[in-house]
Amino acid sequence: MADKYDDDEWNDEPVAKSSSAKNDDYDAGTVITMNENGTTKKVKLDLEIDTTTKDLGPNPFVKWIHLAKAIDSWRIFPRAFITVYIILLYKVVIWFMTLPDPNMEQSGLVSIVVGAGAAWFGLYVGSSRRNK
Repeated sequence: MADKYDDDEWNDEPVAKSSSAKNDDYDAGTVITMNENGTTKKVKLDLEIDTTTKDLGPNPFVKWIHLAKAIDSWRIFPRAFITVYIILLYKVVIWFMTLPDPNMEQSGLVSIVVGAGAAWFGLYVGSSRRNK
């Protein structure tokens, strides 16, 4: 049965599908499956890579990178979130204690705000750098 890819440019040697094929002579080839029955052809590819280094000058964003590293090392956002949570917790607890006759919904709100504090604190403590 003739294959429609049988041209002079194709190498007609069958290629074995094994992972233990030796590649000692550095043959730049790629195995491509041509049809459903598993017949393969080996095609040689040539690739040119430009390895010259290009001097693009100084990085114009180096100041922004230093600022981002400083903000990350100061941990501004986690500390701001914890501060806002502490203020919220204080206001909710003071509000709840001034209620003359608190109901279930109000006590549920306080329980949720206080319980969220454990999650916030856990996230804050666990957000330290992985590699110093």
